[in-house]
Amino acid sequence: MRADFDHITIDQLRAAGGLKWTAYPDAIGMFVAEMDFGVPPPVAAVLRRAAADGALGYPTGHDLQALREATSGWLDRTTGWDVPAGRVHPLPDVLTALRQTIRHFTPDGSAVIVPTPAYMPFLTVPVAAGREVVQVPSRVDAAGRYSLDLDGIDAAFAGGARLLVLCNPWNPVGRVLDREELLAVAEVVERHGGRVFADEIHAPLVLDDRPHLPYAALDERTAAHTVTAVAASKGWNIPGLKCGQMVLSNDADAARFAPYAEDAGNPLGLLGTRAATAVYTDDGGWNAEVVEYLRAGRDLLEDLVAEHLPGAVLSHLEGTYIAWLDCAGLGLDEPAAGFFRREAGVALTDGAACGDGGAGCVRLVMATPRPILRRALKQMGAALTRRAG
Repeated sequence: MRADFDHITIDQLRAAGGLKWTAYPDAIGMFVAEMDFGVPPPVAAVLRRAAADGALGYPTGHDLQALREATSGWLDRTTGWDVPAGRVHPLPDVLTALRQTIRHFTPDGSAVIVPTPAYMPFLTVPVAAGREVVQVPSRVDAAGRYSLDLDGIDAAFAGGARLLVLCNPWNPVGRVLDREELLAVAEVVERHGGRVFADEIHAPLVLDDRPHLPYAALDERTAAHTVTAVAASKGWNIPGLKCGQMVLSNDADAARFAPYAEDAGNPLGLLGTRAATAVYTDDGGWNAEVVEYLRAGRDLLEDLVAEHLPGAVLSHLEGTYIAWLDCAGLGLDEPAAGFFRREAGVALTDGAACGDGGAGCVRLVMATPRPILRRALKQMGAALTRRAG
């Protein structure tokens, strides 16, 4: 299979609808974390068959069990993590899994630690659940490479927080944490008897030559204190089908959640269930091809930033398709996202929305055809040139 992603056009993307390309009809959409590459053939086949059969109802017990088994098999095959199918709980999405984790696996009223920059809802979902969010700004070097502030996380646990949100691969800064970093996190969590919510939905999108390591699978300690969220939403571009999986990695958590599992999974849709099962089982090589295309797009983006945005610092994208661009060196006297939206016709996410340490930065979704990527960066550079003139 060799998809021709380069020839997908902006007009086609707008005609398809969706928030990313309709919220700002006059701008290139780079603010929503989805890919502009369509969907894998097995997903299209699931949707066509459902429409032909009129099968748009609720998932059956057979569908849910098939999804559990497919998730278990995919995790084992791609990461070596041997997860019993019974420990996989289908839920609509990663944020539902976070809500369930806060509700069932943390003490009432305890705070939630969020390393920043962070996926924006991680800063708001705990608050909606009645919890304080303790932001811990991460460390960043001159090259824009981010690392967790373990001392800050340690202090937050010492201050009474009980849950750490660990996003790996890391939205929005593009890191893929290595074994040494993850084990260092485990030491801090264990020292305080804390818990970890591991968001690993970008695991199928590692761009550098390094493995994704499931945090819960590191050792017995991490298995005992972790709730993990995975999904096919990012790796196979099906977020709108609303199907995620919460993975429990110890007997105590499994027993604790058992009375609530059926109710928590009730909002799940039939189409998402069957689509995720299909791609976890055999996607025909679609994800591998997308990762190859994203890797080349990442390399192109680095060249384009150097050419058109001198002074900006682009964090190297080890994983995900979400780029993090520090625009402090561009000399703008306003938030960069607002400037580029107005002056360049490129819609980005303001880094300040990603928490402490995000001001002056933008989040840029680069999972788009390369001609569109070139056009966006050229327009951004032209806007800076006009401003300087």
